[in-house]
Amino acid sequence: MNVVVCVKQIPDPAVPGELESDHTLKREGKLILDESDSYGVEMALQLVDKAGGGEVTLISMAPNSEVSGLRTALAMGAAKAILVSDGALAGADALTTAKVLAKCVERAGGIDLVLTATESTDGYTGTIPAQVAELLGWPSLTFAKQVDIDGGVAKIQRQTEAGYDVVAANLPAVVSVTAGVVEPRYPSFKGIMAAKSKPVDEVTAHDLGLSDEAIAPNQTITTVAAAPAREAGEKIEDDGTGFEKVVEFLDGLKVI
Repeated sequence: MNVVVCVKQIPDPAVPGELESDHTLKREGKLILDESDSYGVEMALQLVDKAGGGEVTLISMAPNSEVSGLRTALAMGAAKAILVSDGALAGADALTTAKVLAKCVERAGGIDLVLTATESTDGYTGTIPAQVAELLGWPSLTFAKQVDIDGGVAKIQRQTEAGYDVVAANLPAVVSVTAGVVEPRYPSFKGIMAAKSKPVDEVTAHDLGLSDEAIAPNQTITTVAAAPAREAGEKIEDDGTGFEKVVEFLDGLKVI
């Protein structure tokens, strides 16, 4: 079984973020593996082990040929990676990113399953897994809290507010997993050393067959402002008519 995991390399969230002149997040220097993607990597490794063969391939977009986050995932046990590093992709929106990732899946070839996080911790669009599936023409299974593969069928427990739904689709498919689907392993010293020699195929958007028109930015950030300070709420002292004030307040909100 061959599995691709989409992983994002992000600035360390423990360090205050900085913005470029165009208001996009500054991504200079060392980038780390997005913690939410470590669950997908671990899930992929377990599925390959259970299948009795195959390998895990990572795909990622990052500037300046950055591979620090990829090396972490490779140290966990992934076999290889495809890195798209291209200045033309600076400020790429979600759909452009999905186009690049879908082309990486095609470049990897012979893939049975694509795993992603539900969303990145520095973007939070939550749309890329479904977009990648649509571009590939594959089924999309989202918010999986459990993943099982049996006889060419992927079956998941989709997390909901009330519990979970059981959803299934034929492979190949794209599955987004939630945090907690598995417990990610810590890279061993042996794994860290082995990761240094694992292949990383670095490509550009043009190498993937994407034209300038296909990757042209479709969004701009016009301004960034601090969130307004939270105002103090109204405090009601109950003098025996407190319920009337509550009803009046709710009526003003058109709740009742």
